[in-house]
Amino acid sequence: MNLGISNQLFIVGGAGSGFGKAISLALVNEGAKVIAVARGEEKLKELQLHAPELIEILSGDLSNEETLNALLKKIDNRTIHGMVVNAGGPPAKMVLETSLEDWDQAYKQILRWKVALTKAIIPKMMDNGYGRIVYIESVSVKQPVENLVLSTSLRLAVVGMVKTLSQEIAQSGVTLNILGPGSHNTPAINRLYIKKAEQTGMSFEDAKKTGIAQIPVGKLGEAEDFAGLAIWLLSPQSKFITGQTITVDGGAVRGIMG
Repeated sequence: MNLGISNQLFIVGGAGSGFGKAISLALVNEGAKVIAVARGEEKLKELQLHAPELIEILSGDLSNEETLNALLKKIDNRTIHGMVVNAGGPPAKMVLETSLEDWDQAYKQILRWKVALTKAIIPKMMDNGYGRIVYIESVSVKQPVENLVLSTSLRLAVVGMVKTLSQEIAQSGVTLNILGPGSHNTPAINRLYIKKAEQTGMSFEDAKKTGIAQIPVGKLGEAEDFAGLAIWLLSPQSKFITGQTITVDGGAVRGIMG
């Protein structure tokens, strides 16, 4: 299928590894242009080598105002066709392990900067009458995941913001959707296995096997497969889908509306 995104310009957060990297590569394989943003400059330079003519890089933390300003300066007057809002999550903790400082930090790490970034980019898209934004959150917004209370709580706030905004601007030509990944073969999943190993005394490998055994399809997802759905949502093909939270989890969510 021709997605119709050749020569379109996309912003991809967390592009140095995992989902962000996979989505960036999938986009350039379709002939799209990417502004890849991540904290690790070396990983971004490695990514850029795949398609130097299509990938621009920006090293920085989007939760910092300086990085957001640098991104807006890099965009300048160019048309942004789509954006992937993506970054890592807070540490794995149970509710009674958390401190109020943990909650304050989680707010900054998960919610606050996404609101700021969205408010900065959405008007540009609305002026052009077109735009696609995909937020990468977690399967835990549909079904809580053990030891992820900080992530779950603040990501639910992101879902609320995105759903509300999608309704407010539904006729603008701009769509906003959320992907909720379950257990995938990316570095981010390891913090859950490490936490489980600490709690139970089992080895990291045994904790990983136990986790995988709870996935109905019997294996971890791959970032490349996840990216296929993401770039479709970033394309004109998805024009009638907005305000949705779609879980990509190997069947882990048991609810009928999962």
